[in-house]
Amino acid sequence: MSTLATPAISTWNIDPVHSVAEFKVKHMMISNVKGHFTGVNGVLSLYETDVTFSGVEAAIEVATINTRDEGRDAHLKSPDFFNADQFPTMSLKSTSIGRNGDGDLVVAGDLTIRGVTRKVEFAVEGPSPAAKDPWGNTRIGLSATTKINRKDFGLTWNAALETGGLLVGEEITITLDLQFVKA
Repeated sequence: MSTLATPAISTWNIDPVHSVAEFKVKHMMISNVKGHFTGVNGVLSLYETDVTFSGVEAAIEVATINTRDEGRDAHLKSPDFFNADQFPTMSLKSTSIGRNGDGDLVVAGDLTIRGVTRKVEFAVEGPSPAAKDPWGNTRIGLSATTKINRKDFGLTWNAALETGGLLVGEEITITLDLQFVKA
């Protein structure tokens, strides 16, 4: 009689106090402006023996945006950009996890911004080795990065510059720095 071993699957919750979603966009075609969202929540289902069978879901609260300028933050929450009243959260749901040619993790998934869902791929650093915190919780961390065209998600507002070009770049770099706590 043969018995098949059940894969070890563990659940990890995003620690919103130690996690952030950051973005970077070209401003006036001369420098980058960064902002971040602190309202990050989600769950990682981790297959201990083969991380490529794992899955992750995350939600980001648009109202937690911070670009260090209250006026810009208000504009980004408006219908010109994220329309936070109608679309209060952005989300990511993984569809596959694999490895690139260098052996690094790549998470493919559905990213939803402003009610528009598109396929994206995040390059992942980590996960880190598990560590115990002073209160007995087990934690891991990772960073994931991707680039998107904001227009693909209905974020089309812009302004022409007097000298030519546009006020806001189209390419957005998204970085997720996440810490997870084992459930």
